[in-house]
Amino acid sequence: MKQIGILGGTFNPPHTGHLLIANEVRYALQLDEVWLMPTAVPPHKIATGDASAEQRLQMVKLAVDEVEGLRASSFEIERGGVSYTYDTVSQLLQDETNVHFHFIIGGDMIDQLPTWYRIEDLLEMVTFIGVKRPGADNTSAIPVQLVETPQLDLSSTLIRQRFVEGGTVQLLIPPAVEAYIREERLYGSSTSSK
Repeated sequence: MKQIGILGGTFNPPHTGHLLIANEVRYALQLDEVWLMPTAVPPHKIATGDASAEQRLQMVKLAVDEVEGLRASSFEIERGGVSYTYDTVSQLLQDETNVHFHFIIGGDMIDQLPTWYRIEDLLEMVTFIGVKRPGADNTSAIPVQLVETPQLDLSSTLIRQRFVEGGTVQLLIPPAVEAYIREERLYGSSTSSK
C-alpha cells in the first residue's frame, strides 16, 4: 500500500519551512510522497494577501519542482469552496486506491483537533501526524503521531512583510518562487531583488 502524506495550508507564499517539514516527515515515516495541498478557502484560517488560489498553487508547484518525493496537489483548489479535511480525505479515498493517507499538522493545531468537522470519522480514514513545535501543547485526546523536525521560525506573514518592506527573502523561499512573486508583483514586490 502506498503511503502518502498530505500537508495542507494556504501557502501564501510557500516557504522553506513548509518544504523542510514535508521532507522531514517523509523521511521520518518513510512515506512514498508528501503532497502539498493549497486550500481554496481554509475553514480555520483566513487567507490574507493578494495571491489568488491559482497563484498559490503555481508557487507550490515551483517550490517542489526539484524536490524528490514532494508534489503539489491541486485537489482542493479544483474542488473550490471551504476546505474541510473530512471532505477532502473522503474524496481522495474514492479517487485513490491502495493508498493510506497521513495528514500532517503543526503542533499548534493538535489541541484543536477535537473541534474539527467529523473528527471521529477522520480518525478512521487517516493517520494524523503532528509536527512538534516548541511552546505548543503537543498533547491531545486525539491520537497523533508526533514527528520531530528542525525548528525554523518562519512564516508566510514574515515573507509577505519582507516584500512590502523591500527586504531580502533569499534562502527563505525557493528562488523560483521569489522570481514568480516578483514577476506577478505579489505582496507589494518589485521586479528586482535586494
